[in-house]
Amino acid sequence: MTYIIADPCIDVMDQACVDVCPVDCIHFEEGKDRMLYIDPDECIDCGACEPECPVEAIFTEEDVPDEWKDFTPVNADWFKDKDATRAKVDEIRPE
Repeated sequence: MTYIIADPCIDVMDQACVDVCPVDCIHFEEGKDRMLYIDPDECIDCGACEPECPVEAIFTEEDVPDEWKDFTPVNADWFKDKDATRAKVDEIRPE
């Protein structure tokens, strides 16, 4: 299990979750990304990030609401192909 960042983070990108992550597994590229991403290989499932998110965009993988299930692969895919993931986010929520 890992944590997933979902739709409410898009265009908000509050970084309180980054500040509390003990393993620095939450990433983004300034000026390129519209949301933050949790690396499923680095996440230690500590849960420190979840209560810090002011827009309640962070969920355990098993608790992602049905309407945001697409964000589970989106988080993992960013670490493999950032441009394709950015295009997917734009498709999910056009600018």
